[in-house]
Amino acid sequence: MVFEHQGEYDSQWAAIGSIAGKFGCTPETLRNWVRQAKGNLGPQDGQTREEPERVKALARSWARSESRGISDV
Repeated sequence: MVFEHQGEYDSQWAAIGSIAGKFGCTPETLRNWVRQAKGNLGPQDGQTREEPERVKALARSWARSESRGISDV
């Protein structure tokens, strides 16, 4: 419900504050549920689940190369 209606408010927090009472919970509880739901949706913007891990691995590889003075990865 927050995702569907947040465009009607100045911020996501404003939407959460308004909607929380309808669920009979505090805004902080609803904010935690929203964060969990967003995480359950998985990566956004066409990103696969493997891509963030691949980027981290490449960054680690680059950092190791830099520390050894290797300029090409």
